[in-house]
Amino acid sequence: MNSENGIIQSINGPVITGDKMESFQAKEMVLVGEKKLIGEVISLEDNKGIIQVYEETEGLRPFDEILHTNKPLSLKLGPGLIGNMFDGIERPLNLLKEKYGTFIPEGVGLLSIDEEKLWETRIKVKDGDYVSEGEIIAEVPETDIITHKIMVPVGLFGRLKNVKEDGKYNINETIAVLVTEKGEEIPLKMYQEWTIKKPRPIKNRLKVDKILTTGQRVLDIFFPIAKGGTVAIPGGFGTGKTMTQHQLAKYSDADIIVYIGCGERGNEMTEVLEDFPKLIDPNTNKSLMERTVLIANTSNMPVAAREASIYTGITIAEYFRDMGYDVAIMADSTSRWAEALREISGRLEEMPAEEGYPAYLPSRIAQFYERAGYVKTLGNKEGSVTIIGAVSPPGGDFSEPVTENTKRYVNVFLGLDKELAYSRHYPAINWLTSYSEYVEELRENYEETVGEDVVFLRNKILKLLFEEDKLQEIVMLVGEDVLPDDQRLIIFIAKMVKIGFLQQNAFHNIDTYVPIKKQYEMLKTIDNYYEEGLKAVNKNVPISKIISSDIYNEIVNMKYNISNDDLSQIETINKKIKMYFEDLISNY
Repeated sequence: MNSENGIIQSINGPVITGDKMESFQAKEMVLVGEKKLIGEVISLEDNKGIIQVYEETEGLRPFDEILHTNKPLSLKLGPGLIGNMFDGIERPLNLLKEKYGTFIPEGVGLLSIDEEKLWETRIKVKDGDYVSEGEIIAEVPETDIITHKIMVPVGLFGRLKNVKEDGKYNINETIAVLVTEKGEEIPLKMYQEWTIKKPRPIKNRLKVDKILTTGQRVLDIFFPIAKGGTVAIPGGFGTGKTMTQHQLAKYSDADIIVYIGCGERGNEMTEVLEDFPKLIDPNTNKSLMERTVLIANTSNMPVAAREASIYTGITIAEYFRDMGYDVAIMADSTSRWAEALREISGRLEEMPAEEGYPAYLPSRIAQFYERAGYVKTLGNKEGSVTIIGAVSPPGGDFSEPVTENTKRYVNVFLGLDKELAYSRHYPAINWLTSYSEYVEELRENYEETVGEDVVFLRNKILKLLFEEDKLQEIVMLVGEDVLPDDQRLIIFIAKMVKIGFLQQNAFHNIDTYVPIKKQYEMLKTIDNYYEEGLKAVNKNVPISKIISSDIYNEIVNMKYNISNDDLSQIETINKKIKMYFEDLISNY
């Protein structure tokens, strides 16, 4: 046996202790045992080390060999990512199924993106050009809507020679040779490798001031998400976390979606696989899979690989961001990732913190969400990574450690409410506990693209909802009839907002995705009814006449009856409102 390699000393679940480890490095990726299982050195002390194995460890024995790879746990990044589905360490699940059947065998090697497929490649440089890190040297039309841009790897500068012409190449072919200032010749291939735990570098961060439109009214108007922002979606079982993330993945105007099924049930990923190829992206009129990368580490897959899956997803997202794309990453759910950290920490016999989670849980959560942002890339392009993480607090208890620590590091908090969910009010986002800290940053973007009074209108209606919540406490004690008419009007308008605006039907072909312009016009119509009703109250018109209007049904059904492309009918409803209240006031 090569003395430079280590040997297994003892085995404890997915964690093994290796002897003769003095030649290894911390964070190095290693191959363990006869089957060459993929692992990572997570601790070294003298000639002994602890290795985290990302596969099933059944069959490993003491004195099995541990082999070097001389690199950290890394991903191969290149054409072939879009439309594909990988496990937590970027092994292609479709290819594994073709080769090995339903179950993933141990030791299948470092498979990742297809190394044999030929890609139509357009070369963007020529011999003698001086290039630097992040600069685009070739383009590959990976799908009909995503052009994969081949970039100079980080840290490389120099002049090019032996540049190939346009043609079909696989990812291992050298398309150019870079000659550094020291005269070193480095072949440039169509892929690059990057360690998953290290954020990809950028030139500088930019202001987060562009809205990520989602087609969901409660988000786009009330709790907006910014491109490059951070979002948490906490909620108990059955409150609609996965459904909300599916809607965001389907309809947000990000260029690319990276969807991570982290520790959740396999049927949820199955739903993604079945639905996404059939669904048409309203922003491109193409299949959703043509802009989607799936990372699957479901509840029956190795726990250690679940911990890695989050970093696999964010690394792929940063890679596409560096090409100048806006990327949205969906992590479902970060609670299962935290549980993987807890289990590994327990096997390492580390001192536990609150509820058994490791003491470094807050810093790991912070490190993950800090990789979001709207940035200027090394190649002088603008790109963004938006992180949307679902959180699954046991029993819907938002005071548990993962939810509490996540709340510290995100700027949009979309608290899901079990009472709303059980009453079939979806999305079940509680408007009283949720918030977005991007409203003011996005004000200018709203004014340019939607309307000058969007933020004012949003704040006004949200204030009505808070007032209505306080009034409901009085109503429960003494009834609604004792309230003055202006307060009864607030309760009526709040009901109109909840049913006609906040509640949205994901299975209705018109209501599942609503352009933000229509959202704005719908909210203006509700506000118009409120203002006209307030005038009538001040003219002593009986509240029974104001809240029994037939126009109410037209307003709450705008979401179903008015086409997203033709908003002229909304104008007709506003005219009816004006005429109705003019007649009402004239009669009293």
